[in-house]
Amino acid sequence: MKIIAANGARIPSIGLGTWELRGRQCARIVEQALKFGYRHIDTAQAYENEREVGEGIRSSGVRRDEVFLTTKIWTNHFAPHDLERSTKESLVRLRLPEVDLLLLHWPNPHVPLSETLGALAHAKRLGLTRHIGVSNFTVALMDQAVAACPEPLVCNQVEYHPYLDQTKVLEACTRYGMALVAYSPVAKGRIKTDPTLVRLGRIHRKSPAQICLRWLVQQNVAAIPRTSRIERLSENIEIFDFELNDEEMNEISAMGSSGGRLTDFAFAPKWD
Repeated sequence: MKIIAANGARIPSIGLGTWELRGRQCARIVEQALKFGYRHIDTAQAYENEREVGEGIRSSGVRRDEVFLTTKIWTNHFAPHDLERSTKESLVRLRLPEVDLLLLHWPNPHVPLSETLGALAHAKRLGLTRHIGVSNFTVALMDQAVAACPEPLVCNQVEYHPYLDQTKVLEACTRYGMALVAYSPVAKGRIKTDPTLVRLGRIHRKSPAQICLRWLVQQNVAAIPRTSRIERLSENIEIFDFELNDEEMNEISAMGSSGGRLTDFAFAPKWD
């Protein structure tokens, strides 16, 4: 497994996203993922599955210090005292003393960013998390966040797949020594029948999803595909036995545009 180094954090390049996974199924998928060799699990307060993610980690038999676990704070907990309290509530649900990475899930313009980042840094100093970062931040917001945060930020978790051009965000992450963590890395399954990815898959004897994930990893991006199917778990991690050449990388990158976004909300920032 390739590891991405970012401001002191060591982030496994393929992880399991758990959005929309619930109950026993969620715990089972997390457990199986860890047994298959995953070492990076992503959850969030808004997913309402932190309890099950914690169960899955314990059931796997994998040592806690081998698992890189991320959770994210929802936007209505960004006031300083609220942020600390809600982080502690997340840890109670996970039944863990700390997470590896604590993120702000979305920007919230109604709470001053410097206050929220001060509270996020304080959570790190309290030992509630080993590392801190942001999610769904634009380049302008990243600039503000890095300038305002008293502790290093290790990542920006954003939507990224072949249909969405994220060159500017990736460049900003590189500039600040941060990792880009890609959610929806296989475009919510839309890549399955893409002619370019199917063709490249035939060349390398891989699925379109594996081609897609390999393209991300070769950009030094971490990807957190979500799946509810056990067989898909093993497929998503089997991408370290082949390499895309420069021409193939460029061909996939050329598919992207600013209009390829699949996750957008009324409260989202003005995207790059």
